[in-house]
Amino acid sequence: MKKLIVSAPLLLALLTSCSGERHREPGPDINPNTYSAVLLDNNQVYFGKLDKVESDYPVLSDVYYIQSQVNKDTKAVTNILVRRGNEWHGPDRMFINSHHILLIEPVGPNSKVAQLIETDKAKK
Repeated sequence: MKKLIVSAPLLLALLTSCSGERHREPGPDINPNTYSAVLLDNNQVYFGKLDKVESDYPVLSDVYYIQSQVNKDTKAVTNILVRRGNEWHGPDRMFINSHHILLIEPVGPNSKVAQLIETDKAKK
Protein backbone atom coordinates (compact mmCIF):
# COMPACT_ATOMS: atom_id res chain seq x y z
CA MET A 1 0.00 0.00 0.00
CA LYS A 2 1.38 3.38 -1.06
CA LYS A 3 1.32 6.33 1.29
CA LEU A 4 0.50 9.80 0.08
CA ILE A 5 2.54 12.50 1.72
CA VAL A 6 1.10 16.00 1.47
CA SER A 7 3.02 19.02 2.71
CA ALA A 8 1.27 21.55 4.94
CA PRO A 9 1.38 24.41 2.35
CA LEU A 10 -0.05 22.11 -0.34
CA LEU A 11 -2.79 20.91 2.00
CA LEU A 12 -3.66 24.50 2.89
CA ALA A 13 -3.83 25.44 -0.79
CA LEU A 14 -6.11 22.47 -1.55
CA LEU A 15 -8.43 23.24 1.35
CA THR A 16 -8.63 26.91 0.39
CA SER A 17 -9.46 26.11 -3.22
CA CYS A 18 -12.22 23.72 -2.16
CA SER A 19 -13.73 25.99 0.49
CA GLY A 20 -16.48 27.23 -1.81
CA GLU A 21 -15.12 30.74 -2.15
CA ARG A 22 -15.93 32.12 -5.55
CA HIS A 23 -12.88 33.25 -7.49
CA ARG A 24 -13.71 36.10 -9.87
CA GLU A 25 -11.63 36.60 -12.95
CA PRO A 26 -10.93 40.21 -13.87
CA GLY A 27 -13.68 41.59 -16.10
CA PRO A 28 -13.16 42.46 -19.71
CA ASP A 29 -11.47 45.76 -20.47
CA ILE A 30 -14.53 47.87 -21.29
CA ASN A 31 -14.52 51.62 -21.63
CA PRO A 32 -17.53 52.91 -19.64
CA ASN A 33 -17.70 55.96 -21.95
CA THR A 34 -18.40 53.95 -25.10
CA TYR A 35 -21.42 51.85 -26.04
CA SER A 36 -21.56 48.09 -25.59
CA ALA A 37 -24.09 45.48 -26.64
CA VAL A 38 -25.13 43.25 -23.73
CA LEU A 39 -26.87 39.95 -24.53
CA LEU A 40 -28.78 38.39 -21.65
CA ASP A 41 -29.77 34.76 -21.19
CA ASN A 42 -33.41 35.63 -22.01
CA ASN A 43 -32.27 36.72 -25.52
CA GLN A 44 -32.77 40.41 -24.81
CA VAL A 45 -30.06 42.74 -26.09
CA TYR A 46 -29.43 46.14 -24.58
CA PHE A 47 -27.06 48.81 -25.86
CA GLY A 48 -25.53 51.27 -23.43
CA LYS A 49 -22.52 52.44 -21.49
CA LEU A 50 -21.41 49.58 -19.26
CA ASP A 51 -19.64 50.21 -15.97
CA LYS A 52 -18.59 48.12 -12.93
CA VAL A 53 -18.21 45.00 -15.08
CA GLU A 54 -16.38 43.13 -12.31
CA SER A 55 -19.26 43.49 -9.84
CA ASP A 56 -22.18 41.11 -9.39
CA TYR A 57 -24.44 43.85 -10.77
CA PRO A 58 -22.80 45.79 -13.62
CA VAL A 59 -24.47 49.11 -14.43
CA LEU A 60 -25.75 49.94 -17.92
CA SER A 61 -26.62 53.59 -18.54
CA ASP A 62 -27.86 55.55 -21.56
CA VAL A 63 -29.73 52.37 -22.52
CA TYR A 64 -31.31 51.48 -25.88
CA TYR A 65 -33.00 48.32 -27.15
CA ILE A 66 -34.47 47.04 -30.41
CA GLN A 67 -38.24 46.88 -30.75
CA SER A 68 -39.75 44.87 -33.60
CA GLN A 69 -43.06 45.89 -35.13
CA VAL A 70 -45.12 43.81 -37.56
CA ASN A 71 -47.29 45.47 -40.20
CA LYS A 72 -50.68 43.77 -39.94
CA ASP A 73 -51.37 44.08 -43.66
CA THR A 74 -48.03 43.16 -45.21
CA LYS A 75 -46.60 41.12 -42.30
CA ALA A 76 -43.35 43.02 -42.85
CA VAL A 77 -41.20 43.37 -39.74
CA THR A 78 -39.48 46.65 -38.97
CA ASN A 79 -37.00 47.17 -36.18
CA ILE A 80 -36.58 50.46 -34.36
CA LEU A 81 -34.07 51.50 -31.73
CA VAL A 82 -35.83 52.69 -28.57
CA ARG A 83 -34.26 54.70 -25.77
CA ARG A 84 -35.06 53.39 -22.30
CA GLY A 85 -36.35 55.86 -19.79
CA ASN A 86 -39.79 56.59 -21.18
CA GLU A 87 -41.35 53.78 -19.18
CA TRP A 88 -43.67 54.75 -16.32
CA HIS A 89 -40.93 54.40 -13.73
CA GLY A 90 -38.47 56.45 -15.82
CA PRO A 91 -35.30 54.41 -15.30
CA ASP A 92 -32.01 56.20 -15.89
CA ARG A 93 -29.87 53.03 -15.72
CA MET A 94 -30.05 49.25 -15.34
CA PHE A 95 -28.37 47.06 -12.74
CA ILE A 96 -27.86 43.70 -14.45
CA ASN A 97 -27.28 40.45 -12.59
CA SER A 98 -23.90 39.34 -13.99
CA HIS A 99 -25.00 35.70 -13.95
CA HIS A 100 -27.49 36.50 -16.74
CA ILE A 101 -25.00 38.14 -19.09
CA LEU A 102 -24.03 35.84 -21.95
CA LEU A 103 -22.09 38.22 -24.13
CA ILE A 104 -20.67 41.73 -24.17
CA GLU A 105 -19.51 43.31 -27.42
CA PRO A 106 -18.41 46.83 -28.27
CA VAL A 107 -20.71 48.83 -30.54
CA GLY A 108 -18.65 49.82 -33.54
CA PRO A 109 -18.44 53.58 -34.10
CA ASN A 110 -19.63 53.20 -37.71
CA SER A 111 -22.31 50.57 -37.01
CA LYS A 112 -26.02 51.07 -37.69
CA VAL A 113 -26.69 51.07 -33.92
CA ALA A 114 -24.11 53.83 -33.37
CA GLN A 115 -25.63 55.87 -36.20
CA LEU A 116 -29.15 55.49 -34.77
CA ILE A 117 -27.96 56.50 -31.29
CA GLU A 118 -26.26 59.60 -32.74
CA THR A 119 -29.46 60.48 -34.63
CA ASP A 120 -31.47 60.13 -31.42
CA LYS A 121 -29.05 62.33 -29.49
CA ALA A 122 -29.12 64.98 -32.22
CA LYS A 123 -32.91 65.31 -31.75
CA LYS A 124 -32.42 66.55 -28.17
